[in-house]
Amino acid sequence: MELGLVTSGQALASVDALLPQLIDAKIGSRIAAQDPTIWGPAAEAESSIRLGWVNPFEAAGKLIPQILDLRDELQEEGLTRIVLCGMGGSSLAPEVITAHDEVDLVICDTTDPSMVKGIVETDLEHTVVVVASKSGSTVETDSQRRAFTAAFEAAGIDPATRLVLVTDPGSPMDNPEGVRAVFNADPNVGGRYSALTAFGLVPSGLAGADIEALVEESGLINDVLAMDDEDNLALHLGAAMATAGRDKLLIACVGDALPGFGDWAEQLIAESTGKDGKGVLPVAAHVDAPELQNPAQDVLPLFIYEQLPEEIDEDSTAVHFSAPLGTAFMIFEYATAVAGYLLGISPFDQPDVEAAKVAARSMLEAPAQSAPDAVDGPVELYGTEAANLEAALDALTAQLPDDGYLAIQAYLDRTADQQLEALRDALAEKTGRPVTFGWGPRFLHSTGQYHKGGPAQGVFLQVTADHQEDLEIPGRPYTFGGLITAQAIGDGAVLADAEHNRPVLRVNLTDRAAGIAALLEAAK
Repeated sequence: MELGLVTSGQALASVDALLPQLIDAKIGSRIAAQDPTIWGPAAEAESSIRLGWVNPFEAAGKLIPQILDLRDELQEEGLTRIVLCGMGGSSLAPEVITAHDEVDLVICDTTDPSMVKGIVETDLEHTVVVVASKSGSTVETDSQRRAFTAAFEAAGIDPATRLVLVTDPGSPMDNPEGVRAVFNADPNVGGRYSALTAFGLVPSGLAGADIEALVEESGLINDVLAMDDEDNLALHLGAAMATAGRDKLLIACVGDALPGFGDWAEQLIAESTGKDGKGVLPVAAHVDAPELQNPAQDVLPLFIYEQLPEEIDEDSTAVHFSAPLGTAFMIFEYATAVAGYLLGISPFDQPDVEAAKVAARSMLEAPAQSAPDAVDGPVELYGTEAANLEAALDALTAQLPDDGYLAIQAYLDRTADQQLEALRDALAEKTGRPVTFGWGPRFLHSTGQYHKGGPAQGVFLQVTADHQEDLEIPGRPYTFGGLITAQAIGDGAVLADAEHNRPVLRVNLTDRAAGIAALLEAAK
């Protein structure tokens, strides 16, 4: 892929206005020098321990031979199925890397019991499980690890030969006892900036991706990103992201360009900028998305290409971007930090993420569900006065402000229930507003920050489902079904509380196939 960035319309005007400010303030070179004072005194303490991502190359150089040696060992033993248990940036970066290199990596980033069960019970004979958690105590990954450990033991397989851990030094997971290997990541890198650290490289490398080429690509742009001049593409992109009045960034990959990159960029930008009532709402979409056919005045299209088109409409507002994957990771990470500077927020904290975790824990300790407000065939309705599904959706979308967005939060099986993704385009067409789609609970580790900390523009559609077959979590008093339900209800309660006051409709599917069909019909 070629390297290029072209802005047009209002995005170009934003770049022209803001680029001199960024150059004068030496933002490029100061980020490269890991200067924690860029984002202001309130952000300095956090920034001082979160800038390791600007120079991942030395650590990667030491790490890659260890990863490749382990990959060779595993392949010699016939262990060719790599499963990754990780959430947020820990799963989204490896998903992009392996898709780009067309190698298989099974990603378990859910607590839906049917999806976890399907992954755990498949081909254990050839399976190695990478458990990735920065804190070492992430409830989802801890639960998944417990399920795999029990499954290996039941199959007569020693888990110590099949478990590989990725975590920060000193975390509860940083213990070689009972596992095949432990890889430490740089503690001075937050999860969403960790694509080129152990969190991105270990699972991708074990799965067969060319991680040496990836890191080499990322290094090619390093000197340019440290420059304080007009050649610094990250300054251009960050200034475009901060285009006044266009705070909805629609990211679409054109053709075969960087599959899945929009989902990775979505979590990076949303969790970094969505706070203090400010932010840029990234929407992972596609080139035919309704929002891109006639973009609203607050929408900024961002198209990702393998090669920039020869002709670009200079009158339309858009960003046109092309880069090799490793280079793209670095440019977007720098640009997001630049956008944070321009927006006046810290791009490295996530102050509103913990609230949903606390609420979920309280639901697990005292699990009590109220009766639905209404029932419409295979769909139970919560948080509405409407008598049926169509009326409930109409009532929710009627609360969309002129500058609003709709967030679909699907706490289902993202493989078996993938047809629900069609609901995104249907509701975008129906409302004329940007619509995000997040699989729960993984979005809680990324866009969940924006939902609660960003501008109060969102309305929220939660989709949950009954579980025909649940799955126990060994050593825990709750099941996967109980956990995912608690996560959904807990996050919904935080969104709707007095502090946030976001409109939330929860629809619970008593029959998944029929319920999804009903949702798609009601959204027409």
